[in-house]
Amino acid sequence: FLSLLLTGSIYGQAKADSLLQFILNNKDRASLYVIQNDSLLAKQNENTLMPLASTVKILIAIEFAKQVAGNVIDENSLVALTDPDKYYLPFTDGGAHPAWLKYESSINHIHQDSIKLIDIARGMIMFSSNANTEYLLDLLGLDNVKNNTQLFGLTEHTAVFPLVSSLFLYQNPRNAKEASIIKGIKNLSEEAYCKTIYQIHNALKYDTVLKKKFRPQDLSINMQQLWSDRLTASTTKNYTQLCSILNNRRFLDANTYGVLADVLETIMENPANQKIYKHFGIKNGSTAFVLTEAFYTTLKDGLKIEAAYFFNNLTMQENTKLQRWLNDFRIALTQNEAFRIKAALAFKKN
Repeated sequence: FLSLLLTGSIYGQAKADSLLQFILNNKDRASLYVIQNDSLLAKQNENTLMPLASTVKILIAIEFAKQVAGNVIDENSLVALTDPDKYYLPFTDGGAHPAWLKYESSINHIHQDSIKLIDIARGMIMFSSNANTEYLLDLLGLDNVKNNTQLFGLTEHTAVFPLVSSLFLYQNPRNAKEASIIKGIKNLSEEAYCKTIYQIHNALKYDTVLKKKFRPQDLSINMQQLWSDRLTASTTKNYTQLCSILNNRRFLDANTYGVLADVLETIMENPANQKIYKHFGIKNGSTAFVLTEAFYTTLKDGLKIEAAYFFNNLTMQENTKLQRWLNDFRIALTQNEAFRIKAALAFKKN
């Protein structure tokens, strides 16, 4: 992740153009909102609620930074790895949690099977560990995280809930018909859906048997589709506006932004990025059907860019292609004025 945002190439420009064209050609499945120096640059489908996937973790990173800066929690306190591991379900996160553990071990951050709290938060963003996320939700308080939607004026935002625990709803008991399970989940109100997930989350903290009963093979394509559709949702306009607040260092104090930079701006630790950018905070997310990203940056020359682009109802092939194009699109959007002009004109005509 730290290697992102180096320099573009002629091939990179082609990928950026391809992603731009995909957004323009798929109004019903693609949403975008871009701000340049506090002025709207481009928009499409910006007020449509779409699943956030792991991009919602920006809210958790903000709450973490607030509580560290407010001395509610100590970012240097040691946490036993068994604590986030309570929420780890193998074969459900694309290998994110094991990759995080391997990385931390390689840089000697794990001591006597414990790790600093700040590294758990960074792992939530850098590797998108869902287990770390669920642990932090419990530590920080779900209500505190949800309150950030009001603090930052995110008026179009559905309920935040634990990602890992929600997967337990999509288990198929013996002799049950998948269609009836899906119908039952669809009939749950948002309140009932979240309440059930919270109960599972609380059980995971103490029940050592529940996790062993989880069957990843029950997550059929139909089950995955419904799970993806019911993820926390928001709009690209709301998340770009959130990124604008963070980029301009508003609402929160300097100490909070210092902690937030350690968590959300890890790509700035790459010396090559430091030559181009002053700040760069980013989080993306994906499911088999969804791809989302929100970022903010201030370049060395003072240019400010904030953007969010969400995709939904993708095929596997489309999702794979878009992920290959993302970094070059990001580079073009932040480093190439001609590309920004082209994008602005294209969305005005579209």
